[in-house]
Amino acid sequence: MKGMKKSALNLAICAGLFGAVSFAAAAQTQDTDSEQQENKLETITITAQKRSQSIQEVPISVATISQERFNAIFSSGDDITALAVKVPGLYAETSNGRAAPRFYIRGLGNTDFDLAASQPVSIIMDEVVMENVILKSFPLFDVQAVEVIRGPQGTLFGRNTTAGIIKFDSVKPRQDFDGYFKTSAGSLGMLNVEGAIGGGLTDELSARVSLMSNHRDDWVSNSFYGNKDVMGGYDEQAGRLQFLYEGDDFDALLNLHTRNYDGTSSLFRANILTPGSNELNENYDRDTVAYNEGRNNPQSYDAWGGSLKMDFALQDMTLTSISAIEKADGGGIGDIDGGNPTGPGVVPFQAVTEDQLRGLKQVTQEIRLASDTNNALSWQTGAFYFDSKFSVNSIDGFFGATEVFHGNTSWALFGQSSYKVDDKLDITAGIRYTDDEKTFYVGQQNVDGFALVIGAAEEQYYAPIKVADDNISWELSANYRLTTTTSLFARAAEGFRAQSIQGRDVAFEAPPSVANAETITSFEVGAKSDLLDNTLRLNGALFYYTIDDIQLSAIGGQTQGNQLINADKGVGYGFEVDFDWRATPYFTLGGGFSYNNTELQDDTLTVAPCGSGMCTVLDPVNDDGQAFIRGNPFPQAPETILTLNGRYDFPIESGEIYVYADYQLQGETNLFLYESAEFSSDNNFEAGLRVAYINYEHNYEVGFFGRNITDEDNLKGAIDFNNLTGFVNEPRVLGVDFRINFY
Repeated sequence: MKGMKKSALNLAICAGLFGAVSFAAAAQTQDTDSEQQENKLETITITAQKRSQSIQEVPISVATISQERFNAIFSSGDDITALAVKVPGLYAETSNGRAAPRFYIRGLGNTDFDLAASQPVSIIMDEVVMENVILKSFPLFDVQAVEVIRGPQGTLFGRNTTAGIIKFDSVKPRQDFDGYFKTSAGSLGMLNVEGAIGGGLTDELSARVSLMSNHRDDWVSNSFYGNKDVMGGYDEQAGRLQFLYEGDDFDALLNLHTRNYDGTSSLFRANILTPGSNELNENYDRDTVAYNEGRNNPQSYDAWGGSLKMDFALQDMTLTSISAIEKADGGGIGDIDGGNPTGPGVVPFQAVTEDQLRGLKQVTQEIRLASDTNNALSWQTGAFYFDSKFSVNSIDGFFGATEVFHGNTSWALFGQSSYKVDDKLDITAGIRYTDDEKTFYVGQQNVDGFALVIGAAEEQYYAPIKVADDNISWELSANYRLTTTTSLFARAAEGFRAQSIQGRDVAFEAPPSVANAETITSFEVGAKSDLLDNTLRLNGALFYYTIDDIQLSAIGGQTQGNQLINADKGVGYGFEVDFDWRATPYFTLGGGFSYNNTELQDDTLTVAPCGSGMCTVLDPVNDDGQAFIRGNPFPQAPETILTLNGRYDFPIESGEIYVYADYQLQGETNLFLYESAEFSSDNNFEAGLRVAYINYEHNYEVGFFGRNITDEDNLKGAIDFNNLTGFVNEPRVLGVDFRINFY
């Protein structure tokens, strides 16, 4: 019944959006010449190939998020995972609160929750890779551009980009004075403040400072102790200071940034699923949990970093150097079983764990030389160095504390060249050699553990681990201008995700695990077009990829572990379509749709399913109760994603009033490697709304907004432990905001 109601509400929202389109089309009148010019879509410039290019000329499937849409998505102070299903083919989720997001593009990602987990989606912030999961969660503010680059990007961006890249660029300093101040307040005690100011200090030097503060009150009660509103809130502050020097033949950009975060880890909820069903049951109460352990799931992280980008203008060439350092510390604790000995439901035994990231230090250096002419042949070549060190301290209430140390050193040489054959055809080829080495060793193990005291555990010795691999990644693409407004592209590329080491199980008397490097071979064809006198932009791509030795994380099950494994092969195919349509000068509609079909191909690989014994395993099992996962979809890979957004403007004498709405629908998604009746989701959706007034004369805007306006309760993930524990999406947030721009 609940699923039928959700489907009906989905249809109602879609009907409303398409009804708005019909209304706009019916209301459209004969435009003047100036109105026709105003009606055209703006040209979008991206840097997916480390050069400024029109999105319509790049032979890659790329989606962008406009500043207006970005501001709407993050109006309630959400973290980076709010990007999930906002772009066709892009998904995100986390079981680590606001601190460690996991990303998926075209169905490919990594469900590993450890603080040392690697991912096949790379996050690039201001041209610096954020490799560790904590660095990936740096808050987003004063953002100039967001690019979602689909498919392997191993040539220019290196390893661990087999699924793609999400690229963020901050607003840069400039000589002209400008700035803004923005604040919002709303439900759940939300209070957000953000602002930036910048301008020229001398004729050659400019600066910009950007600040952000997000707050939400605790709003979730703990019924076990009778404590009201003790979880769910957060306080987060971040800042960025930039200096830009622009000389005749030399430019330099210094970027310094910092973050301080205190909040709540993900809230796990015991037995909110019923055996045989993936629907949330009567044990679920969004506003209440029943924890007897975990100290109300606190979480805190501090991070800071800096980068220096220098551009040297040489004869017909530009030499670029980017030096960067990132540091982070922090941790969180969670009541993993999601309840207490009395429930809700059956909780066979108690479990609480704490993970601390200590001394993370990442150093990167990139040097590249690029041609700077209008010749038919353009090229760039360079070198990259990466070094990272940190420790993870895992503390379990039974086994005690264990600390493990991770190290990673990588270097690469790369080159890419594009040749303009004629006015219609461009061909691009690239190659990259990467050498990657990872190290791991165990420090203190099971310190002060109760298990040692009673003899249920004993000291183990695990030899240090060192694994190394190298790889040659390549790409070949072509872009053909079929007409002045339509181009076709084809691309073949190969990339790799470096070998991984998982040591979290050492804290639970199990050995560390190692996964071999995975390699992906990807093919895609697509079309990009500007239609209807440049009022409709329609881009689409078909893709097919195979992954050899795909890295997987076998989490939970009867072993209650987190082990890395390799499957023989993973296969994915599908398509994505993005569109923007300016139906009239006052009405725009955008969105897209993606279809991803993924399949694990390994005839013998099995995993331990259903640690609680309460779920309904749909896969065949062997004599040991292990589930065969051959033919299963990748975990957390939505089969379909639909996203729609629209804006209607009502011009008035002093400015305009506008209504902006967005809607996202997530298709069938399997949560784990094995399939069960309980651990999956389908038909999840959310919608947002914003109504605002813009005053042109005084450059300010005031509005009302809502996120998840229908207050949907969507299952986002589960804990395969000792009961049917799950976690859900963010609640509805309503608020008002104000922004003023300074020029």
